[in-house]
Amino acid sequence: MKSGTLAKYIKENISQDVDVIMTGEFGGYPTAVAKAGVLAEHKMIKHKDGIYAVGDVYTNTVESAFSLLKHGTIGTWHRVSAKHLQAYLNEMSSRFDNRKNPFLFRDTLLRLLQSDHLEYKQLTAKEAA
Repeated sequence: MKSGTLAKYIKENISQDVDVIMTGEFGGYPTAVAKAGVLAEHKMIKHKDGIYAVGDVYTNTVESAFSLLKHGTIGTWHRVSAKHLQAYLNEMSSRFDNRKNPFLFRDTLLRLLQSDHLEYKQLTAKEAA
């Protein structure tokens, strides 16, 4: 990914009141953060040097969340459609947020009972152009 493209994503998705942006060691990050005009301090973690955290600076949580999404895409769904992308992301966010919940099964059943009914024909309907 080019730093200009990355800068666009940063500018669109990072609030101006963020104090610190933590990234991995990809070489395009420093330029992209600067191009995005974000005033936050940029701190990098260098995994290839065996550094996984420096004080409270780390990327492990976001890497764990993306790993969960990647494995869900490869192992559970096999394919993700743009139409349902937000639903996939919502499910993975819920899984991640509840990964240490000892009452996960019960809480999931309660949410299912409270959720709106979605018919198969509505789920599989083509999107309006």
